[in-house]
Amino acid sequence: MGICLLLAGISVAQTLKRGSDEAPVFLDYRGVQIGWLADDVRKKLGNPADKGDEQDVYKFSETESCQVQYDKATRKVTAISVDFSNGASTAITPQQVFGGEIEKKPDGSMYKMVRYPKAGYWVSYYRGGGDSPMITVTMQKLQ
Repeated sequence: MGICLLLAGISVAQTLKRGSDEAPVFLDYRGVQIGWLADDVRKKLGNPADKGDEQDVYKFSETESCQVQYDKATRKVTAISVDFSNGASTAITPQQVFGGEIEKKPDGSMYKMVRYPKAGYWVSYYRGGGDSPMITVTMQKLQ
């Protein structure tokens, strides 16, 4: 029985290490998801500061902005990239993106990217070093 429990524990540990098989924690930004149509994004987020056929740029505040990229043929969202600057209090955390902490480098910066083939996209989190770091969270459709 002890061997069965040990083998089950090893199997679970191996499964958890394979981020590609896990379901993503970060599913959307302000309700917008990969695969949405441009018109639906604009209904949800409002008028972009810069509107285009392949990309919209939104500026929600002095410290939060977002770029939404579209496939030219289908007009569906292929990528969402969110930037937080100047110590934004509303910045997305690693916990919100991955469900836990990520390793901090000696300069205070952090970076992690996980591919989710079953969901069809990858997610990355970047935090620069320093006192007022830029934070960028990106989700992009897998090619």
